[in-house]
Amino acid sequence: MKLLIVRHGDPDYSIDSLTEKGWKEARYLSEKLGSMKIDYAYVSPLGRAKDTASFSLEKRNLTATEMEWLQEFDPRINRPDCTDRKMIVWDWLPQDWTAEEMFFQYDHWYDHKAMQESNVKERYEWVISNFDALLAKHGYVREGHLYRVENANNDTIVLFCHFGLECVLLSHLMSVSPMVLWHTVCAAPSSVTTFITEERREGTAIFRMSSFGDISHLYVHNEPPAFAARFCECFTYDERHD
Repeated sequence: MKLLIVRHGDPDYSIDSLTEKGWKEARYLSEKLGSMKIDYAYVSPLGRAKDTASFSLEKRNLTATEMEWLQEFDPRINRPDCTDRKMIVWDWLPQDWTAEEMFFQYDHWYDHKAMQESNVKERYEWVISNFDALLAKHGYVREGHLYRVENANNDTIVLFCHFGLECVLLSHLMSVSPMVLWHTVCAAPSSVTTFITEERREGTAIFRMSSFGDISHLYVHNEPPAFAARFCECFTYDERHD
Protein backbone atom coordinates (compact mmCIF):
# COMPACT_ATOMS: atom_id res chain seq x y z
CA MET A 1 0.00 0.00 0.00
CA LYS A 2 1.12 3.52 -0.75
CA LEU A 3 0.24 6.40 1.57
CA LEU A 4 0.48 10.02 0.39
CA ILE A 5 0.33 12.77 3.02
CA VAL A 6 -0.32 16.18 1.44
CA ARG A 7 0.03 19.50 3.20
CA HIS A 8 -2.40 22.22 2.12
CA GLY A 9 -1.24 25.04 -0.14
CA ASP A 10 -0.02 28.44 1.04
CA PRO A 11 -2.69 29.39 3.60
CA ASP A 12 -4.76 32.45 4.25
CA TYR A 13 -5.58 31.67 7.87
CA SER A 14 -7.86 34.69 8.21
CA ILE A 15 -10.45 33.02 5.97
CA ASP A 16 -9.29 29.40 6.35
CA SER A 17 -8.55 29.12 2.66
CA LEU A 18 -5.61 29.71 0.33
CA THR A 19 -3.68 32.73 -0.84
CA GLU A 20 -3.43 33.45 -4.55
CA LYS A 21 -0.12 31.57 -4.46
CA GLY A 22 -1.77 28.72 -2.59
CA TRP A 23 -4.42 28.28 -5.30
CA LYS A 24 -1.64 28.18 -7.88
CA GLU A 25 0.17 25.52 -5.83
CA ALA A 26 -3.03 23.47 -5.61
CA ARG A 27 -3.42 23.53 -9.40
CA TYR A 28 0.19 22.46 -9.91
CA LEU A 29 -0.29 19.72 -7.32
CA SER A 30 -3.28 18.41 -9.27
CA GLU A 31 -1.04 17.90 -12.29
CA LYS A 32 1.10 15.57 -10.19
CA LEU A 33 -1.70 13.72 -8.42
CA GLY A 34 -3.92 13.74 -11.48
CA SER A 35 -1.44 11.51 -13.30
CA MET A 36 -1.25 8.98 -10.45
CA LYS A 37 -3.40 6.02 -9.51
CA ILE A 38 -5.32 7.08 -6.42
CA ASP A 39 -7.82 4.68 -4.90
CA TYR A 40 -9.00 6.50 -1.78
CA ALA A 41 -8.85 10.09 -0.57
CA TYR A 42 -9.40 11.57 2.88
CA VAL A 43 -9.41 15.24 3.81
CA SER A 44 -9.32 17.51 6.85
CA PRO A 45 -12.55 19.40 7.61
CA LEU A 46 -10.67 22.72 7.40
CA GLY A 47 -11.14 24.90 4.35
CA ARG A 48 -7.50 25.26 3.35
CA ALA A 49 -7.10 21.49 3.09
CA LYS A 50 -10.38 20.98 1.22
CA ASP A 51 -9.53 23.79 -1.20
CA THR A 52 -6.11 22.26 -1.85
CA ALA A 53 -7.68 18.88 -2.54
CA SER A 54 -10.38 20.22 -4.87
CA PHE A 55 -8.41 20.35 -8.15
CA SER A 56 -6.79 16.94 -7.64
CA LEU A 57 -10.09 15.29 -6.75
CA GLU A 58 -11.76 16.80 -9.78
CA LYS A 59 -9.03 15.51 -12.10
CA ARG A 60 -9.26 12.01 -10.65
CA ASN A 61 -13.08 12.11 -10.45
CA LEU A 62 -12.82 11.25 -6.76
CA THR A 63 -14.70 12.29 -3.66
CA ALA A 64 -12.68 12.61 -0.46
CA THR A 65 -14.05 11.42 2.86
CA GLU A 66 -13.84 14.17 5.48
CA MET A 67 -12.14 13.04 8.70
CA GLU A 68 -12.28 15.24 11.78
CA TRP A 69 -9.00 13.89 13.15
CA LEU A 70 -7.13 15.14 10.06
CA GLN A 71 -7.63 18.77 11.14
CA GLU A 72 -4.56 20.68 12.31
CA PHE A 73 -3.01 19.45 15.57
CA ASP A 74 -3.42 22.61 17.63
CA PRO A 75 -3.53 22.14 21.40
CA ARG A 76 -2.35 25.30 23.15
CA ILE A 77 0.33 25.14 25.83
CA ASN A 78 2.05 27.43 28.31
CA ARG A 79 5.35 27.81 26.49
CA PRO A 80 8.17 28.54 28.96
CA ASP A 81 9.10 31.91 27.41
CA CYS A 82 5.51 33.13 26.99
CA THR A 83 3.67 33.85 30.21
CA ASP A 84 0.99 36.16 28.80
CA ARG A 85 -0.64 33.79 26.28
CA LYS A 86 -0.90 30.16 25.23
CA MET A 87 1.08 29.01 22.20
CA ILE A 88 0.66 26.25 19.64
CA VAL A 89 2.11 22.99 20.94
CA TRP A 90 4.55 22.58 18.05
CA ASP A 91 6.14 26.02 18.26
CA TRP A 92 8.82 26.19 20.96
CA LEU A 93 12.10 28.08 20.96
CA PRO A 94 14.98 25.67 20.16
CA GLN A 95 16.92 26.64 23.28
CA ASP A 96 13.95 25.59 25.43
CA TRP A 97 12.73 22.31 23.96
CA THR A 98 16.20 20.89 23.20
CA ALA A 99 17.15 21.35 26.85
CA GLU A 100 14.56 18.72 27.83
CA GLU A 101 15.81 15.20 27.14
CA MET A 102 12.29 13.77 27.37
CA PHE A 103 11.32 15.60 24.19
CA PHE A 104 13.64 13.34 22.18
CA GLN A 105 11.96 10.18 23.49
CA TYR A 106 9.06 8.58 21.64
CA ASP A 107 7.35 7.44 24.84
CA HIS A 108 8.11 10.38 27.17
CA TRP A 109 7.82 13.61 25.14
CA TYR A 110 4.31 14.16 26.51
CA ASP A 111 5.44 13.94 30.19
CA HIS A 112 6.49 17.59 30.28
CA LYS A 113 4.33 19.71 32.59
CA ALA A 114 3.18 21.98 29.75
CA MET A 115 1.98 18.96 27.76
CA GLN A 116 0.14 17.45 30.71
CA GLU A 117 -1.61 20.71 31.57
CA SER A 118 -3.07 20.92 28.08
CA ASN A 119 -3.98 17.23 27.60
CA VAL A 120 -1.69 16.97 24.59
CA LYS A 121 -1.18 13.23 25.00
CA GLU A 122 -4.94 12.62 24.90
CA ARG A 123 -5.24 14.62 21.67
CA TYR A 124 -2.26 12.78 20.17
CA GLU A 125 -3.74 9.39 21.04
CA TRP A 126 -7.09 10.42 19.56
CA VAL A 127 -5.39 11.19 16.26
CA ILE A 128 -3.24 8.06 16.06
CA SER A 129 -6.03 5.73 17.16
CA ASN A 130 -8.20 7.03 14.32
CA PHE A 131 -5.24 6.82 11.96
CA ASP A 132 -4.67 3.18 12.92
CA ALA A 133 -8.37 2.46 12.48
CA LEU A 134 -8.15 3.83 8.93
CA LEU A 135 -5.08 1.73 8.13
CA ALA A 136 -6.80 -1.34 9.59
CA LYS A 137 -9.79 -0.67 7.34
CA HIS A 138 -7.38 -0.84 4.41
CA GLY A 139 -5.76 -4.08 5.55
CA TYR A 140 -2.93 -3.11 7.92
CA VAL A 141 -3.43 -3.59 11.66
CA ARG A 142 -1.04 -1.97 14.14
CA GLU A 143 0.75 -4.36 16.51
CA GLY A 144 3.49 -2.72 18.55
CA HIS A 145 5.67 -0.81 16.10
CA LEU A 146 4.70 -2.96 13.11
CA TYR A 147 1.56 -3.82 11.15
CA ARG A 148 -0.13 -7.18 10.73
CA VAL A 149 -1.15 -7.61 7.13
CA GLU A 150 -4.74 -8.77 6.85
CA ASN A 151 -5.23 -7.68 3.25
CA ALA A 152 -2.04 -7.08 1.29
CA ASN A 153 -2.65 -4.57 -1.50
CA ASN A 154 -1.07 -1.91 -3.67
CA ASP A 155 -3.81 0.68 -3.18
CA THR A 156 -2.83 4.35 -3.05
CA ILE A 157 -4.39 6.43 -0.28
CA VAL A 158 -4.03 10.21 -0.09
CA LEU A 159 -4.55 12.33 3.03
CA PHE A 160 -5.00 16.09 2.58
CA CYS A 161 -4.08 17.71 5.88
CA HIS A 162 -1.69 20.05 7.74
CA PHE A 163 1.96 20.27 8.76
CA GLY A 164 1.55 19.82 12.53
CA LEU A 165 -0.85 16.93 11.99
CA GLU A 166 1.43 15.40 9.37
CA CYS A 167 4.26 15.27 11.91
CA VAL A 168 1.97 13.42 14.33
CA LEU A 169 1.26 10.79 11.67
CA LEU A 170 4.96 10.51 10.81
CA SER A 171 5.92 10.17 14.45
CA HIS A 172 3.55 7.22 14.80
CA LEU A 173 4.64 5.48 11.60
CA MET A 174 8.33 6.02 12.40
CA SER A 175 8.12 5.62 16.21
CA VAL A 176 9.86 8.91 16.93
CA SER A 177 8.94 11.90 19.07
CA PRO A 178 6.76 14.43 17.23
CA MET A 179 8.69 17.21 18.99
CA VAL A 180 11.75 16.31 16.93
CA LEU A 181 9.75 16.34 13.70
CA TRP A 182 7.80 19.52 14.49
CA HIS A 183 11.03 21.43 15.00
CA THR A 184 13.60 19.91 12.66
CA VAL A 185 11.72 19.24 9.42
CA CYS A 186 9.55 21.47 7.26
CA ALA A 187 7.03 20.25 4.71
CA ALA A 188 6.37 23.20 2.41
CA PRO A 189 2.79 24.09 1.45
CA SER A 190 1.32 21.64 -1.12
CA SER A 191 4.17 19.17 -0.53
CA VAL A 192 3.68 15.41 -0.75
CA THR A 193 5.21 12.87 1.63
CA THR A 194 5.09 9.23 0.52
CA PHE A 195 5.17 6.01 2.53
CA ILE A 196 5.13 2.53 1.00
CA THR A 197 4.56 -0.68 2.92
CA GLU A 198 7.31 -3.29 3.00
CA GLU A 199 6.24 -6.88 3.70
CA ARG A 200 9.58 -8.67 3.78
CA ARG A 201 8.05 -11.60 5.63
CA GLU A 202 4.49 -12.64 4.86
CA GLY A 203 1.99 -11.10 7.21
CA THR A 204 4.19 -8.38 8.75
CA ALA A 205 4.71 -4.92 7.29
CA ILE A 206 6.35 -1.64 8.09
CA PHE A 207 5.70 1.73 6.47
CA ARG A 208 8.84 3.14 4.87
CA MET A 209 9.17 6.74 3.74
CA SER A 210 10.28 7.02 0.11
CA SER A 211 10.07 10.82 -0.09
CA PHE A 212 9.42 13.71 2.28
CA GLY A 213 7.92 17.04 1.38
CA ASP A 214 8.15 16.57 -2.39
CA ILE A 215 7.47 19.84 -4.26
CA SER A 216 8.62 18.77 -7.71
CA HIS A 217 5.24 19.92 -9.04
CA LEU A 218 6.30 23.47 -8.14
CA TYR A 219 9.80 23.22 -9.59
CA VAL A 220 8.55 22.17 -13.03
CA HIS A 221 6.68 25.50 -13.14
CA ASN A 222 9.60 27.49 -11.68
CA GLU A 223 7.37 28.27 -8.71
CA PRO A 224 9.33 28.80 -5.47
CA PRO A 225 7.98 27.13 -2.33
CA ALA A 226 6.02 29.28 0.09
CA PHE A 227 7.71 30.35 3.32
CA ALA A 228 4.86 29.14 5.57
CA ALA A 229 5.99 27.01 8.58
CA ARG A 230 9.54 28.35 8.49
CA PHE A 231 11.32 30.99 10.54
CA CYS A 232 14.09 33.48 9.70
CA GLU A 233 17.25 31.98 8.24
CA CYS A 234 19.33 34.67 9.93
CA PHE A 235 18.14 36.80 12.83
CA THR A 236 18.79 40.05 10.97
CA TYR A 237 16.59 38.98 8.04
CA ASP A 238 13.14 40.51 7.67
CA GLU A 239 11.34 37.19 8.08
CA ARG A 240 9.23 35.56 10.79
CA HIS A 241 11.01 35.31 14.15
CA ASP A 242 8.12 34.08 16.31
